[in-house]
Amino acid sequence: QVQLVESGGGSVPTGGSLRLSCAASGYSVGSKTMAWFRQAPGKEREGLAVAFTNTGTSYRDSVKGRFTISKDNTNNTLDLQMASLKPEDTAMYYCAADLRGLRWFFPNYRYWGQGVQVTVSS
Repeated sequence: QVQLVESGGGSVPTGGSLRLSCAASGYSVGSKTMAWFRQAPGKEREGLAVAFTNTGTSYRDSVKGRFTISKDNTNNTLDLQMASLKPEDTAMYYCAADLRGLRWFFPNYRYWGQGVQVTVSS
């Protein structure tokens, strides 16, 4: 049974950093394309970064250069290092796995975590 559990959220001031982690069970993170999404109140779920099975990555322009996605095959986690955080980064952050289609379309991911809150104060 596949399960994804996020951790590492919290509150930081503008310009701060956070590292999110998504612990996967039921499969090896290297075997599936995985991604980080976020959703702010009243907004659609937005894809931020994707880590493919071939070690390649892809980022949305809004986070490129500030966020880094990576897979830890030893600990079987998907991580998201976030730097230079802005108030507009405030949202619930979700880990997703098993892409079937376009990378930024959230219904194309089969498995989801429960989410973790990130709040950036101005």
